Amino acid sequence: MYIKQKKSWEISENEATCESLYLNRRKLLQAAGLAGAGLMIGGTPSFATPISGFPPIRNSEYTLDRALTSEQDATTYTNFYEFGSSKNIWRKAKKLSTDPWLVTIDGLVDYPIQIDASELVKKLGGMEERLYRHRCVEAWSMAVPWSGFSLSNLVKFASPKSDAKYIRMETFFDPDVAPGQKQSWYPWPYVEGLTLNEAKNELAFLAVGLYGKAMQNQNGAPIRLVVPWKYGFKSIKSITRFTFTNERPVSFWEELSPKEYGFWANVSPWVPHPRWPQDRERVLGGGYVKTQLYNGYEEEVSYLYKDKYTDDKRELFY
Repeated sequence: MYIKQKKSWEISENEATCESLYLNRRKLLQAAGLAGAGLMIGGTPSFATPISGFPPIRNSEYTLDRALTSEQDATTYTNFYEFGSSKNIWRKAKKLSTDPWLVTIDGLVDYPIQIDASELVKKLGGMEERLYRHRCVEAWSMAVPWSGFSLSNLVKFASPKSDAKYIRMETFFDPDVAPGQKQSWYPWPYVEGLTLNEAKNELAFLAVGLYGKAMQNQNGAPIRLVVPWKYGFKSIKSITRFTFTNERPVSFWEELSPKEYGFWANVSPWVPHPRWPQDRERVLGGGYVKTQLYNGYEEEVSYLYKDKYTDDKRELFY
């Protein structure tokens, strides 16, 4: 007899589920193979359509130990330095056009490709909703329902070569649309990276929606990374390129301040940021909670870092 083991973050489904998200749901067909996946690099997809399939079916394996953050809070209090350094940039971000949106997959892969985001989502398949905690290095947090698919789906789709060890991700660069990109002291465009093993972890997620709807611009439309055991600056928004490489990428914030925002950036209450503690967090909507190791996902991800501990454990978390 199968006995389901409760995950470390779980509470009962009826405590976290919004009834409206269960209405009018339907299963999505899995996309088949590489056939028709798009055009090889150098070409342009023949058409682009908005990402569809909302609201997706909720994956009951991913629930929460706290109430969901209100949609209003999660969509109006955001970091997106391309549009400015304040949290209230959602109006400015409306200027970004995300349809069509070309995504390039290149580097150490068998079949480099350039494809519209809507077509990529269809080919990857497996769209679902997951409830995740999100922890910012600035010591605030939220709990939200992301819509998307496992990052491991993209890894399989890309068919990386045996010597690929990392995924380097890059966002758009358009200073006419994103005024923050006119600030030359920042190393635009925004770059992030994961090890291939991190990318294959069950929690690593590519999100295309939030609260059962297509992603809004300020939250990273049309496609963004979600790695819930890491600080939020690792979750790059509005991705335009996935490059598989054997060299560890230098990310945007790491290039600016490697002692504060390193490559690993795993959540830990033990290791303070150089300018503030990390042992508790302010929850959007009110109140404070204690910060958990790996943001509460230790059971699922700690195996990735067994050989990364230093004497003070700092490298592991920054």
